[in-house]
Amino acid sequence: MGGLNLEVFKFGMYVMFPIGIMFYFGTNLDQRFTVPDFWPKPENANKVPFDREEIHEELQRLRARRLYLREKRLAEEARQVGGQQQQQQPKNDE
Repeated sequence: MGGLNLEVFKFGMYVMFPIGIMFYFGTNLDQRFTVPDFWPKPENANKVPFDREEIHEELQRLRARRLYLREKRLAEEARQVGGQQQQQQPKNDE
């Protein structure tokens, strides 16, 4: 058959192939497999308020945003209802 040299070569390949793959994919990961600007910068990320004043300010901001979106939604719904009522009224062109 192949002999001792072939068996030694096959054994070396069986052992070194996984080690080589792990070495190739396990080194220099930061440059090879990263997406630039994937994680947000600290200044762009949300900051959790801890102080009483910060919590109060955040609640005020959220309340104002919620009220603004509610008013906007109600205005949009009123406009849609008004448009539907105009379409349903029959026209008298006698």
